[in-house]
Amino acid sequence: MALVSLTDIRLAHGTHVVLDGATLSVEPSERIGLVGRNGQGKSTLLRIMAGDLAADSGSVQIERGRRIGYLHQHPTIDPEATVRSTAEAAFAELMTIERDLDRVFDAMVTAQGDELDSLLRKQMTLEHRREAAGGYAVAHRVEAALHGVGFVDAQFDQRVATLSGGQRGRLALARLLLESPDLLLLDEPTNHLDIEGRRWLETFLADEFRGAVILVSHDRWLLDRVVHRIEEVEGGTLQDYPGNYEQYRALRAERQLAQVRAHQKQLGHIRREEAFIRRYKAGQRAKQARGRQTRLERFRSDSLIGTPNELEVFEFRLPPAPRVGDHVLVGTGLNKAFGELHLFDDLELAITPGERIGIVGPNGAGKTTLVRCLLGEEPLDSGDLRTSPQLRTSWFRQTQEHIDLSLSVWEYLQSVIVGEDGGARASEQQARDLAGAFLFTGRDQDKILSTLSGGERSRAVIAGLVASSKNLIILDEPTNHLDIPSTERLEAALANDPDDGGFSGTIILISHDRALLANICDRLLVLDGRGGWRSITGDVAEFLETAGTPSPAESRTIERARGEKTKNASSSTNTNADPKKTGANVRAASGTTPSSTSRPSAALARLDQGTLEKRIESLESKIRALDAQLAGPELWKDPSRGRRSSDERERLAQELAPFEAEWLRRAGTD
Repeated sequence: MALVSLTDIRLAHGTHVVLDGATLSVEPSERIGLVGRNGQGKSTLLRIMAGDLAADSGSVQIERGRRIGYLHQHPTIDPEATVRSTAEAAFAELMTIERDLDRVFDAMVTAQGDELDSLLRKQMTLEHRREAAGGYAVAHRVEAALHGVGFVDAQFDQRVATLSGGQRGRLALARLLLESPDLLLLDEPTNHLDIEGRRWLETFLADEFRGAVILVSHDRWLLDRVVHRIEEVEGGTLQDYPGNYEQYRALRAERQLAQVRAHQKQLGHIRREEAFIRRYKAGQRAKQARGRQTRLERFRSDSLIGTPNELEVFEFRLPPAPRVGDHVLVGTGLNKAFGELHLFDDLELAITPGERIGIVGPNGAGKTTLVRCLLGEEPLDSGDLRTSPQLRTSWFRQTQEHIDLSLSVWEYLQSVIVGEDGGARASEQQARDLAGAFLFTGRDQDKILSTLSGGERSRAVIAGLVASSKNLIILDEPTNHLDIPSTERLEAALANDPDDGGFSGTIILISHDRALLANICDRLLVLDGRGGWRSITGDVAEFLETAGTPSPAESRTIERARGEKTKNASSSTNTNADPKKTGANVRAASGTTPSSTSRPSAALARLDQGTLEKRIESLESKIRALDAQLAGPELWKDPSRGRRSSDERERLAQELAPFEAEWLRRAGTD
C-alpha cells in the first residue's frame, strides 16, 4: 500500500492555476526528487501533502498511523529554548518513556512476587518502546545531527533567539531529521548549509534514514546521490522519470526531442490545412473549407503539442573580455584577522587571465571578506597586493540596490551590456537575444524588474554581468535564488569555449554548489577559517566529493572561537542562569559531554542482582545471534539487510553497556 497518494490535485490562486490534475504515489522508503522551474508549484505540493494547505479539488490519502515531517522554508522555533533542547524535542516520547522506566526501577526496589513480575513485564514493554524511539543513542544522535548541520559544542546551550535566520533553518532541519518520520518533505534543505553540511545531509538521507523522502532542491549533486526517481512539476501536472537527476536529464532530452519532432509534424499538418482553406474559402468547396477551419481551430486548442520552455543550448555570443596583461592580480603574504579570529595568514595568490577560481570553506571562513580585500573594499592587515591597471570588474552580490527597478528586462540588459560591435550600447534585438538565452521568453522580456521574483531578478542581473565586457567577474553565491534550469544556463555561458561565444575573462566564484564549482572552476582556494588555506588544482570534482572542506571535527575546531564569543556574550547578559545550564556550559567548554549511558545508572543501582543479570544475559544472547548472522554470507546478499543488522548490533551493545557497568561496579565493591 502506498504511504501517501495524491490524485488529480487542483489548486489556483485567483486566475493563476498552480496545480491542474497533479497525481503522485509515494511508497515506503522511496526517495523522490521534485524539480521544476520556480513558481511551478513544488512547495505548494509539499504543503498539501503536509496538510498545511487544502487543494481546491482532488484527494490526499495517507496510510493510517504514518507520520509526515515537513521542513518549511521559514520554520517556527521557540526563541527561548536552547539549541540542544530544541533538537532533543524530537524525542519527546522517549523522554516520557525514560521517566516511566525510572518509576518502574524505583518500584522494583521493594516489589516482590507477582508485583515484581508485573513490573518486569512493564519494564520490557517500556524498553521495547525505548528501542523503537532511539534508546541510549539519543545523546549521540542529537550531537551528530547538530554537528552535521554546522553547530559547534559551545553553541548547544545558546538560546534560539540569538541565532541568525540561517542558523534557525539549520536547527529546524536537525530537529526534523531526528524525529525520523515515515515521510520527510524537505523544501530546499541545503539553503544554509556549507559543503560539509551538504555532504553530511547526503550521507544521512542515503545511508541512515529509513523512511521515504520527497526532496525539493537546487543541489544537483544531492539529487544525484539521494533520489531514485524524479517528478517534474510543469504546467500544473507531474511527469515521472525513473532514476536520479543525471538520468532525468538524459531522459528529458529524449522526450523533448520527440516533443519537438511531433510539434513540427503538427505544424506541417496545420500549414497544409491553412493552404487548403485559403485556396477554397471562396469557391465551390467553401463549405468544406469552413468545416476544415473549424476542425483546425479545435485541433490548435485541444491537440497541438507545445515546445520545451527552455533552449537546449546557449545561443548568444558574449563580447570578448578586454585584455588585462600577464596577471589579473598578485598577492603575497596577505593577512586578515578580526581580533583572535584569523581568516587567512600569509596567503599567496596569483591569478592569470582566463582562470576560473572557486573559493570554498565553512560558513564564516572569510570567503567574501577575502574578495573585498582583493578589490580594495576592505583593508588588509598586511601583505603586498598588485592588480592589473587594465582590470575591469563586475561583482554579483546578494543585494541589487544598484539596478533601476523601473526598467523592463530587455531595457535593463540593453543598458548594461556591450554591443556585438564593441559599442557602449547594445541594440534592442541583442538585448532580447541575451534575455532569451537566459530563459526570459516572450512577454517575460517586457516585465518590469520590480515585479520579478528574487530568482528572476538575479537571473537578469547575472545575464547583464556576464555580457558587460569585463575581464573579471566575481560571483558571490549566484545560485541561491536560481532554479536548476537557470543555474545550468549560467554554467553554459561561463563554461562555453570563448571561441564559441562563451565568457573569455577571469572568474572568481564563491559557492557551496558543488556541481557549479566542478563544472566551471579549474582551481579552488580552500579557506579553513583558522588562517589556513590551500590551493587545489586538477580534478576539482574529485576534491569536492572527497575533501572539499574540513571534516566535521575540524569544522567544530574552526568555529570554536566564534562559538565561545557567542556563548560568553550570551552568559554575560543572563546573570540569573539556570545552574543546570551553567553546568552544561562548563562541560561543553571542557570538551566533555554527559555519557549517553550514564543516565540510567542511578535507577540501575536500585535493581536487585538477579534482575540485573537476567537483563545482561538477554542482551548478550541477542548480540551473539546477530554476530552469527553477520559472520555468514547469506545476510550480505542483501546489503540493506546487512546494514540494518549491523546497526541493530551496535544499538544492543550500547544498551548493554550501562548494565555491564553497574555489574562491574558492584563486583568491584564486593
